[in-house]
Amino acid sequence: MLWKYRGVRIRPRMKNNVMITGAILFVPVFLLSMFFFWKDHLVHVDVVDTVKHFEWNMPLIIKSVLCSVLIALGSIVVAYFIFFDNYKKILHRQKIARMIFSNKFYEKESVRVKKLFSNETGTKEKITYFPRVYYRVKNNYIYIRIAMDMSRFQNRFLDLGKDLENGLFCDLVDKDMEEGFVCFKLLYDVSKNRISIDDAVAENGVLPLMKHISWQFDKLPHMLISGGTGGGKTYFMLTIIKACVGLGADVRILDPKNADLADLEEVLPKKVYSQKNGILMCLRKSVDGMMDRMEEMKKMSNYKTGENYAYLGLKPVFIFFDEYVAFMDLLDMKERNEALSYMKQLVMLGRQAGYFLVLGAQRPDAKYLADGIRDQFSFRVSLGLMSDTGYGMMFGDVDKAFVNKKVTGRGYANVGTGSVLEFYSPIVPKGYDFMSSIKNALVGVEGAQATAVASGSESDQTASGGGVSEANDGTTTTPPC
Repeated sequence: MLWKYRGVRIRPRMKNNVMITGAILFVPVFLLSMFFFWKDHLVHVDVVDTVKHFEWNMPLIIKSVLCSVLIALGSIVVAYFIFFDNYKKILHRQKIARMIFSNKFYEKESVRVKKLFSNETGTKEKITYFPRVYYRVKNNYIYIRIAMDMSRFQNRFLDLGKDLENGLFCDLVDKDMEEGFVCFKLLYDVSKNRISIDDAVAENGVLPLMKHISWQFDKLPHMLISGGTGGGKTYFMLTIIKACVGLGADVRILDPKNADLADLEEVLPKKVYSQKNGILMCLRKSVDGMMDRMEEMKKMSNYKTGENYAYLGLKPVFIFFDEYVAFMDLLDMKERNEALSYMKQLVMLGRQAGYFLVLGAQRPDAKYLADGIRDQFSFRVSLGLMSDTGYGMMFGDVDKAFVNKKVTGRGYANVGTGSVLEFYSPIVPKGYDFMSSIKNALVGVEGAQATAVASGSESDQTASGGGVSEANDGTTTTPPC
């Protein structure tokens, strides 16, 4: 490709981008407004007579100037709201230009220039090198490309991802090396990518949670959710439960606090456990079921090495375990070791057999997620306000500046790419009835399964000749054996 559009190039003058743009809007509107105030005087003006008999019309001058200033400022305010997205782009380019100046990513030298209205000469600083930086917004992503031109700043350009992320209030999604450029890809205005709970529908091993974030549970088999009171953790887990039930999966719920998730016993009988013995029993039976399924899979005629449960037409099993750390604190040493053993087997072996664990905790204490268990939770979500220690427990040592905002359902997510992104859980309308929606999803799945069974029976009957056929005279005949 001979030429590729990389975006708007950042120029030195852009360090005052907002002020320059404001002046470009202000001056024409101000002059036009002044013209309307003075047009009657200008049409009949006699220059000679005006000079001889000049008088200051102070009331009109004050009125015209004040009104024109207000009108011009009002036009800027109106333009700000109407063209807000354009304003953000102008502001972004200004921030990048100022970053270049503040970090001294440029070179300058003093040159001699002739002074205005004089034959004398003086010195003036002139920029001799300014990096080629391009800014572009496309499909809600910001692309910032910086030329790798072998300058003395080149190595520092490669490490600007965090500065751009924090300065532009965006999420760094990717850093890629193009021919002669390093390209930083940042997600712009993350909250616009939030989806409704009705759009969170699981299909083909993928559950969408935002427009740009999906839980691909066949590839990233287990989810870890953390968050304090009021952060939206429970609603988020209920949203995932609804989606999994709608998928036709086998859903099992462990709620040691006997709280919101335990209420699902009404619509998911014999699938909800809140007592210590029941929870341990469910974990043990889940491990046994996983092992049995792995043996059965190998005996199937269409078994193929490397393929998973979905390839063989099996349904996934989701185990939702809320307040995991609180539950572990209730156990004695023997019971705790037993529970950890079950957990370890599920997270290590569950992917192939289709057994997925969704773990919820206020803080993912390493004491109960040791021996590599936490590393197996490839998809991690934190919701609500958390401390730096809590973020460290969730995401490890990452180059990310975490900002707490008092927005329910807002937090951060590691989606298996190595980058931690700002996250907003699916929107749940006020007064939403999870019980009814999960029950309806369950009824819909059962109805679809019944229809599929009936359709299969009809196909089998048709394939066998229909059993008994009717002759043209109304009598019945049996087909020959």
